[in-house]
Amino acid sequence: MSKTCYYELLEVTKTSNSSEIKTAYRKKAMQFHPDRNPDDTEAEEMFKKVSEAYEVLSDNNKRQIYDQYGHAGLEQGAGGFSGFHSTDDIFSSFGDIFEDIFGFSGGGQRRARRGADRQIEVEVEFLEACFGIEKEIEIDQKDDCTDCHATGAKNGTAIDTCDTCGGAGQVRMQQGFFSISSPCPKCGGRGQSIKEKCPTCKGSRYLEKNKKLKLKIPAGIDNGTRMVMRGQGMPGEGGRGDLYVYVHVKDHKDFVREDDHILSELNIDFASLALGLEKTIPTIHGSETLKIKAGTQSGDVITLRGKGVANVRSGRKGDHYIRIQAQTPKRLSKKETELLEQLQEFWAEEESSVSEAPKKKKKKGFFG
Repeated sequence: MSKTCYYELLEVTKTSNSSEIKTAYRKKAMQFHPDRNPDDTEAEEMFKKVSEAYEVLSDNNKRQIYDQYGHAGLEQGAGGFSGFHSTDDIFSSFGDIFEDIFGFSGGGQRRARRGADRQIEVEVEFLEACFGIEKEIEIDQKDDCTDCHATGAKNGTAIDTCDTCGGAGQVRMQQGFFSISSPCPKCGGRGQSIKEKCPTCKGSRYLEKNKKLKLKIPAGIDNGTRMVMRGQGMPGEGGRGDLYVYVHVKDHKDFVREDDHILSELNIDFASLALGLEKTIPTIHGSETLKIKAGTQSGDVITLRGKGVANVRSGRKGDHYIRIQAQTPKRLSKKETELLEQLQEFWAEEESSVSEAPKKKKKKGFFG
């Protein structure tokens, strides 16, 4: 009986790349998986066929032979391949695929899981975030128990092999076509049985300790940035998880940050705005002398180039924008009131004289 084309089985073409073939196989494997089709011999047979097709098309050498000679080229003696003979062949060939799809590996063993990740929040001052700082942080962390050396057993007592899993840390369950493994419920996947627990850690193997860590916060970091400290999370069979640090930047009384730029306001009395002046102002880099031209209006913005925050990636500095605000006094002395009234009268007379001046006759244009 002639075999179905491998490309047709996976519904791919001869020009499909390895990623497309892998995706197609995942879809077919999920469709015909015996656990999803109990007591369905046709689905079981299709699952074997698509698995055989994937082994050939995912291997460049086998695929080249198949493209050139077809199924005959893969028979014993031609290409050294004779298809699958058992379930074990499928598992050994597709361990990574089955672990991705069904949660277990081809050898019936789960990968040791690393510990859980943790997260904390660290607060820094505005200028510390602008220029970077190294901070010492404290966390409560689980470390190996020094009394039992992380075995969980009391010193001098025996550690036996788990009688449920036989030391494998896994128990295997037969489900139709497949044999599926899961962590041993008795030993938790450790493969060992403890008769007497360590009195210090109560058999948990870990102790809660206060630990100090040095965190290097780079210059230019912004509010809400997440940093990661590898291997500082919770312990696990496959190693420690990570510690995620969320940086919170405090507000500043004078400055506001927008991306890599600094914004601030400067209040100037209207007389100085009219006449112009030089004013010393604060920036994140120190004091700067600002020249305010005569006639500057309230709401005008003056820019100091390169006086902002250094970008955390490129190092390029932003700018500092100063918004000018006219300052109106709330209370006036008698002398100030008299002077302003005189100025007000003078401006009124000037305005009146301009409005009463005879208007110049407009010259007639060419068409006039």
